Amino acid sequence: MPVTDVQHDVDALTLTITAEFAAPVQRVWQVYADPRQLERVWGPPSYPATFVDHDLRPGGRMNYCMTSPEGEKFCGWWEVTSVDEPRGFTFEDGFADEEFNPLPDMPVSQNTYTFTEIDGGTRATYVGTYASADALQKVLEMGVVEGASSAINQIDDLLAS
Repeated sequence: MPVTDVQHDVDALTLTITAEFAAPVQRVWQVYADPRQLERVWGPPSYPATFVDHDLRPGGRMNYCMTSPEGEKFCGWWEVTSVDEPRGFTFEDGFADEEFNPLPDMPVSQNTYTFTEIDGGTRATYVGTYASADALQKVLEMGVVEGASSAINQIDDLLAS
């Protein structure tokens, strides 16, 4: 399994997930740069994602929905703040309604995704920083660790295909 470590730090308001892939950095980058590939791994396996908008550049926006096995939609948005292809990118991530309007009562995180070469493969570090301990606790209670880990663990199959 690609996920090698998960840490949440209430004092630093962060959730950090580390994963390793047996593929070069450029190949891992492509998973995020191509919306059709990203759809195959964003969200838990039983909640397929659809990216309606995908603009991976500073100032770009991404809008997506994941659909539960029962047909319920869970939507979100990204506002891309920086891109350092193929080494990573940063973005603000929030929850949205089905028209992609931000949900004001839900947490927003600042995210840094970093891809570094390690022994011919890639170490991916995913760091989400929250505005408060309550916001971090809310997403932890919602199952973000399990959901994100199961999503990231799907990347190996995509890279092998």
